[in-house]
Amino acid sequence: MTADGQFPGQPVLPPAAAGAESNRMPDGEWRRVHPASPFVRGWVALAAITFFFGRDLFERSLQGQPVFEEGFARRAPWLLGGGALVLAVAVLGFVLTWYFTKYQVSGGYVRVNSGLLFRQHRQARLDRVQAIDIVQPLLARIFGLAELKFEVADAGESAVRLAYLKIADARQLRATILARASGASAGAGTDYLSGAGAGAPGEAGPGGAAGPEQLTQPAPEAPEIVVLALPPSRLIGSLLLSEQSFFIVVAGAASVVLSAVTDNRAFYFYLVPAALGLAASYWNFFNKGYNFTAAISPDGIRLRYGLLDTQAQTLPPGRIQAVKIAQPPLWRPFGWYRMQVNVAGYGTSGNAAEGNTRTILLPVGKFADVLAMLSLVLPDPGTHQPEAVFAAGLGGRDSDGGFVTTPRRARLLAPLAWRRNGFAATDTALLIRSGRWWRELVVVPHQRTQSMALHQGPVARRFRVADLVLHTTAGPVAPRLTQAGLDEARQLFDEQAERARLARKRQTTEQWLRQVVPAGAPTALPGAPVPAVPQAETLLPGTALPGTPVPDAAPREARTPYQQEGQQHG
Repeated sequence: MTADGQFPGQPVLPPAAAGAESNRMPDGEWRRVHPASPFVRGWVALAAITFFFGRDLFERSLQGQPVFEEGFARRAPWLLGGGALVLAVAVLGFVLTWYFTKYQVSGGYVRVNSGLLFRQHRQARLDRVQAIDIVQPLLARIFGLAELKFEVADAGESAVRLAYLKIADARQLRATILARASGASAGAGTDYLSGAGAGAPGEAGPGGAAGPEQLTQPAPEAPEIVVLALPPSRLIGSLLLSEQSFFIVVAGAASVVLSAVTDNRAFYFYLVPAALGLAASYWNFFNKGYNFTAAISPDGIRLRYGLLDTQAQTLPPGRIQAVKIAQPPLWRPFGWYRMQVNVAGYGTSGNAAEGNTRTILLPVGKFADVLAMLSLVLPDPGTHQPEAVFAAGLGGRDSDGGFVTTPRRARLLAPLAWRRNGFAATDTALLIRSGRWWRELVVVPHQRTQSMALHQGPVARRFRVADLVLHTTAGPVAPRLTQAGLDEARQLFDEQAERARLARKRQTTEQWLRQVVPAGAPTALPGAPVPAVPQAETLLPGTALPGTPVPDAAPREARTPYQQEGQQHG
């Protein structure tokens, strides 16, 4: 980290106080989205209206027929007049919808008013913001616009959707909301070392928001460090070796065999819908996973991806509830893994395809990439041998890495996986592994354990085993320890409840810039040494203490807690 508080390789931010008076604006001012927003959202309706009323005229022009012949001339005024009237009403509705749509950031809340006939008022608490996404569909990209999405912990769907803003305004609003959600003062800039506002006149209100009379300058965009980028070739290879490809090949081979045996070629036609569905699935994952990059910033984890429709996700520190690392059998020779997460709001998205895409933390990556992403989600692994523990969770069996597995007496319940199914607990997270062919490792930070339950059916009772279920937010990760020994499951139940209680007690607030870091807590960025904290400090997760030297080394020379002992293991 340089002397001016910037990360190595990042552009130097201008002083926050420079030109502050001219750029400040009243806090809590109501604003409108871009005037072109309703037309970008409703262009399909406008195109449909134009096509419906102008189809005959367009077809006659293409066929070279007289446009205003006697029969058509009588109908043309009604068609054109009716089309123009409907089009004018639609445009007027769009304009009124835009006029009545306003948003405000004030008092620790993001508020949105919308609706013409049916008014709607929505608000989201800044300290409950789980993630902020900037989405750019293709048409919005052409016009330089973007949609801002806010996910809130206690909302059943996206709490706030602002479509559309200028891309620069969307980024600025995202930075401002994240600065206030973190607990930083809404002053003339943000000091990303201490988390305090620089030059802010007055005190910050609840949720890091300033009073209504305070003049504020928008927060600067937080600097970031790119952790990894996904090569397109690996993405294509992962799609070709996916489970869908395997089943379509098996179905194709079965169709060929049945056609040869029965001399009926109708079996080939059954492959057409499957091939179309597979092609659509391929395109969706390639379009969403193309140009995938992950970065770390004081705001949290930043993910960017997309070919035609681009999306930039920001996950603030501590908002990820659970992580699942999976390895399908066809990926094993290449050492590839996929990572998915549970984030409040993502799992309840109305669009299943969109929800699945947004919960992917890493589409496909090697073991080193998995460790890099884990270091962002769980900066402190809670063990002195993180690489060995996580390697045992992904590919080990029996007691490798300190895992406790299914007792031998219950091997009949899972003949192939009983030596894999197990758990291990570090100081900061619970690790649950399962599967022999489809390998999975679930990581749940202790403070994110909301509740637990022990399940035991009649067969499990006979073998004295039980399942331990950890309850978290809706999403693709379902933490469940299967077929653990009854005594071990009961002991883990009690110990995990105590770990979760202590971890939540240490988390003093949802505002990550205002959390108190206990002495000796590891809070350094990847590559930064972690000294003992002499006293309580207000720090950004992922940043070193003020004054701590950070070596300006190449990325390959950086060391994280996940890599410190990795050099000994090759």
